[in-house]
Amino acid sequence: MKDSISLGSLFEIIKKSLLMIVSIVISFVAVAFLVSYFLITPTYKASASIVINQDENVDVSNLNTAIQSNISLINTYKIVITSPVILDKVSEEMNLSMTANELAEKIEVSSEDATQIITLTATDTSAEKAAELVNTTTEVFQKEIPELMNLDNVKILSNAEVYSDASPSSPNIPINVAVSFLLGLVIAIGSALLLEYLDNTVKTEKDIEEKVGLPVIGIISHIDNNDLINNERYISDNRRQVRRDYSAKKKTI
Repeated sequence: MKDSISLGSLFEIIKKSLLMIVSIVISFVAVAFLVSYFLITPTYKASASIVINQDENVDVSNLNTAIQSNISLINTYKIVITSPVILDKVSEEMNLSMTANELAEKIEVSSEDATQIITLTATDTSAEKAAELVNTTTEVFQKEIPELMNLDNVKILSNAEVYSDASPSSPNIPINVAVSFLLGLVIAIGSALLLEYLDNTVKTEKDIEEKVGLPVIGIISHIDNNDLINNERYISDNRRQVRRDYSAKKKTI
C-alpha cells in the first residue's frame, strides 16, 4: 500500500488491524460516556414568550404601521431585557447574590423574523430555578417597560413550566456517544492506514517483487527446532529401513 490503495487492500488492512480499531473505538465511546455522565454537570432550559402588541387605542387603519413599529422595537427590547436595569431587579426579587452580567449569561433572548414574539430561555443546573428565572425576568420586563420606553405594548404570551420528568438539555449523552463513536472510528482506521504506510518490512513475495522489480524464482521456508527434530527422525527411520531391506536381500542371496 505505499503509493495507492485498492478497496480490497483497505479491507485487508482493516481486517488485520481489527482488534486495534475495536479497542480505540470502545475507548472513545467509554470516555465520552463516563465524562458526560459523571463529570459534566447537567443543565436544564426553560423558555417563556412575550408578544409586542399594538396600543389598544391605535387606529385600525394604521394597524399595519403599528405592527411594523412594534417589530422594529424588538431589537431594542432584546437589549433591554438583559440590561442591568432589568436583571438587577430580577436578582433582587429572587434574592440572588448574582450580578446582572452573571444573570445575562444564563439568559438567551431570540425572536423569529417578521413576528412580534420574543422568546426568553434561561439555563440553570436546576429545572425549577431555570423556570423561575425566566418567568421572573418576563414579569419584571413587562412592569418596567412602560416607564423605560413610555409604551405599554408588552404582554406575556406563555410562562415556563416545570415538569417532574424534565430531562437535562446538556449533556446529551446519546449524541456525545454517537459523535465519539464516529470520531474513534475515523481515528482508528486512519491509524491503521498510517501504520501500514510506515511499515517498510518485507513480508511476502509480492513485497520483494515490488521493491526490486524482479520476479521471485525460489522460496526458502522457515525452519524451526521442531522441523529439525522431525527431519532427523525421518532420516533415522529411512536409514533403519534401508538396513532392513539390505539384510533381507542378503539373506535371500
